[in-house]
Amino acid sequence: MEFVIDLTTSWRKHDAVWIIVDRLTKSAHFLPMYILDTFTQLSLLYRREVARLFGVSLMIVSDRDVQYTSGLWQSMQEQLDTQLHFNTIFHPQVDGQIERLIYVSEDMLMACVLVF
Repeated sequence: MEFVIDLTTSWRKHDAVWIIVDRLTKSAHFLPMYILDTFTQLSLLYRREVARLFGVSLMIVSDRDVQYTSGLWQSMQEQLDTQLHFNTIFHPQVDGQIERLIYVSEDMLMACVLVF
């Protein structure tokens, strides 16, 4: 899971993207969001867009960003009965896939913006 923020505002006023990667199936979900979305809104977005399709993940691997180490995020993990595992910084086996996906998605977004 990763957040890409400070994007150009879309016509629906979204200014960030929440990227969720399933490492087993190699599928990715790009969820448009607002940078000021609350924890409750993110939780609803996750359930509506990801959990309804695949069910709730048993384990989530993420970096040690403040968004994930906060008590609110941990309480969501308890509610959904999932485990949140933190990877180490600059650990290519864990974060390489998501980082590469972010670079590719940013390139795709830039190409779309330049075309229109």
